[in-house]
Amino acid sequence: MGAGFTASAATSGIKALAFDVFGTVVDWRSSIIRDGKALGKAKGLAIDWGKFADRWRAGYGPAMNRVRKGELPWTKIDDLHRLILDDLLKEFDIPNLTEPEKVHFNQVWHRLDPWPDAVAGLTRLKRKFLISTLSNGNTSLLANMAKWGKLPWDVVLSAEMSKHYKPDREVYLMAADYLGCKPSELMMVAAHKSDLHAARQAGLKTAYVPRPLERGPGGKADPPDPEFDVVAKDFIALAVGWDA
Repeated sequence: MGAGFTASAATSGIKALAFDVFGTVVDWRSSIIRDGKALGKAKGLAIDWGKFADRWRAGYGPAMNRVRKGELPWTKIDDLHRLILDDLLKEFDIPNLTEPEKVHFNQVWHRLDPWPDAVAGLTRLKRKFLISTLSNGNTSLLANMAKWGKLPWDVVLSAEMSKHYKPDREVYLMAADYLGCKPSELMMVAAHKSDLHAARQAGLKTAYVPRPLERGPGGKADPPDPEFDVVAKDFIALAVGWDA
């Protein structure tokens, strides 16, 4: 096996890889800080953009749960992000944005930069596997992000296609169906253990790629669980490990 790659004996027969995106493929926090600083410079705002990014991301789970509980109808992630943003603009006392500026800033989620290893690793993995997104992000968001970051997906799959959010079982089974394979022939790749646990319960294979910097400098990733089929330090190691 390649350096930074471990695998169980249960990885034969994999036909496709489905990737979580936010945090696993792209660095959402630094990207939001980048756009926040540009906005702050243009509007004369003195904001802790790292804190702002963290608060925006923290609203993601509770917003999805409002849909699950029936408090909101099915709502795509772009619109949930906007609901969270509107609250944050009040919380951080940012009253002077025009509607076009709010729309543009909300679409920072379409402009998230890939981790340094992502494009090269995905390009190499693409030679061996069908590679797809499997994200709660809506389809247009994921497609725009792929253009922005030159992400070489074969397929863009969104949880919105199942009208469920991860970690609901329906999302993982939808992906296997769309990719034309059995759940056991599809491997979920993610930096988040909860995503992988849910994928495993749906019958998928699992690959853990830690992203210790997802929450910013000084962050650390959780140790991998023994039940994960593959552990790789990054996408390059994942690709090299498969080829070894």
